[in-house]
Amino acid sequence: MRIDTPPGDYEPFWSEAVAHLRSEITEQEYHTWFSRMTYAGADDSQVRLHVPSSFYRDQIAQRYRSKLEESLFELSGQPLRLAFEIRRTNGATVPTAHLENLPPPAATSAPRPHRPRHAQLNEEYLFSRFVEGEGNSFALAAATAIAKSPGREYNPCLIYGGVGLGKTHLLQAIGNEVYQEYRDLRVVYVTVETFTTEFIQSIRDKTVHRFKNRYRSTDVLMIDDVQFLQGKTETQQELFHTFNSLYDAGKQMVFSSDRPVTELKSLPDRLINRFERGLNIDLQPPDYETRIAILTQKVDESGIAVPSDVIEMICRNIESNVRDLEKALTKLTAYSNLVNRTITLEVASRELREFFATPFNIAVDTIQRVTADHYGLSLNDLKGKKRTKAIAFPRQLAMYITREVTELSTTEIGLEFGGRDHTTVMHACQRVAERKRTDSSLDPLIKHLIHTITQRSR
Repeated sequence: MRIDTPPGDYEPFWSEAVAHLRSEITEQEYHTWFSRMTYAGADDSQVRLHVPSSFYRDQIAQRYRSKLEESLFELSGQPLRLAFEIRRTNGATVPTAHLENLPPPAATSAPRPHRPRHAQLNEEYLFSRFVEGEGNSFALAAATAIAKSPGREYNPCLIYGGVGLGKTHLLQAIGNEVYQEYRDLRVVYVTVETFTTEFIQSIRDKTVHRFKNRYRSTDVLMIDDVQFLQGKTETQQELFHTFNSLYDAGKQMVFSSDRPVTELKSLPDRLINRFERGLNIDLQPPDYETRIAILTQKVDESGIAVPSDVIEMICRNIESNVRDLEKALTKLTAYSNLVNRTITLEVASRELREFFATPFNIAVDTIQRVTADHYGLSLNDLKGKKRTKAIAFPRQLAMYITREVTELSTTEIGLEFGGRDHTTVMHACQRVAERKRTDSSLDPLIKHLIHTITQRSR
């Protein structure tokens, strides 16, 4: 279909060509590759486009260039080539919420100065740095709506999903947005372990009233990892009363968990009922296109040259979560910096072998047995109450290895070692880390034990 347009004005042709292509690909594919590309101009022989990186340029050229140029020829009657100019952007557009009764938070004639960072929030966790995909778009839209209108929509909100899928990022992005835009609102972000530790300390110091006042006077409360409430009866009770107080006052609450609250053991029904009272959202592992977009953003930020075939290889082999993608990229960039080597497909394949291995689960029981066997001890010795030197250090070492090779929290590890407190596990890990710095024989021993553990777990 030919479009009539003034000479030299090719933007309508480009828009129509993209619209044709959009009808042939998925919305996720379109969002990944075209949301950060903009029309930059044209002449009689080419259409110029701005793209955020060389990787985007290569991917668009490889996947879509021929179809787009064919469409441009059909529409304009001219053989137009695509020319790409790299121009970095600040990130993807974030969906906005519809606010009926809340006035704009920063309705001033001049831009408001950026506030100093919030003590509990990481300034890197922003909506603009959260890569949207099919598995997280609902959660991102809800989190954005909450940040624009705290306490009015989706209250409470629970975001759940596996490790490294972006739960903490979304919670803290809400906090950062509210903290900057609504300066009269009090924002609190904590993990369940921090909430528990502060509550216990307030009991010891006889300052429970201060603890209650702090949490029940907040305007936006975000609590991460509520799965660790399991087994903490008094903390559960305190959170229940805090929840009721904030809910009745119309204050915003956002929680995260690694699974639906109905699957959390030993939580009372009344607390589960509170969590389910509002919006519950499931975060899914990122699909291939989203992983590509996430890793490309990380590469752009790092400033390290990573070829497109390496990025694709990483994303094909690591499907679990964003955290594993980041770990692989961190190792690769560290290798490149430290040994001054260019990153190639061969280098990446060699250096990232451990990330591409077939996944398997390591049971704490296996870690305990291997460690106990090495020191001639029994499982009862590692789990028991004896604190002799011959038993205490092997127990600490087993805790340290468990922390290194599993996703268990210090609280969960403590339960596996005879019901010990999470602070005991933290102390054990610290002691082993300190001893590694002075005992050159310890690191090879740990590697040997981990190798034996992994072999038995396969």
